[in-house]
Amino acid sequence: MRWYVAAGWAIDLFLGSDHREHEDLEIAVPNDRLDEIVSAFPELEFCVITGPQEATPLADARDRLSDTHQTWVREPETELWRFDVFREPSDGDTWLCRRDETIRLPYDQVIERTDDGTPYCRPEIALLFKAKHAHRDRDQNDFEAVVPLLEPESRQWLVDALAQIHPGHQWLARIEIPG
Repeated sequence: MRWYVAAGWAIDLFLGSDHREHEDLEIAVPNDRLDEIVSAFPELEFCVITGPQEATPLADARDRLSDTHQTWVREPETELWRFDVFREPSDGDTWLCRRDETIRLPYDQVIERTDDGTPYCRPEIALLFKAKHAHRDRDQNDFEAVVPLLEPESRQWLVDALAQIHPGHQWLARIEIPG
């Protein structure tokens, strides 16, 4: 199954510590592999986001999957939301950026693993998505914690992707590329 931890928790896995508090857990999966995640958690209810703060059970909203990239997952007996599944566009073994599908990478360049094997999104990709919300303290703090630790080629990838999706973004001037 091709899935990985995304967003803020991916940043923490990269940093190797609990960098900050998190409101939720997000995982990502290729769009066409959602049913593998659903079948792995038969005790949970998967819901499609159908409006602002509105979630409809997957069984009643499969025709709305293309409206959003998010699927919320809750525990029916407690009614607690447990995690969020980002359904990402893909082309076979290639990840496509949902904000600009011309940005593509083979999945083996998208997913890193912790020492114990937990798959997570490369931090520069997580930052690319966080850039949309750079006004939030948590996203700005993630940027400041991660960028100094990125290898030069990862910094360059982030600069190129940011320039394509968010031309003139405030982070562009702050990313130094050594050497």
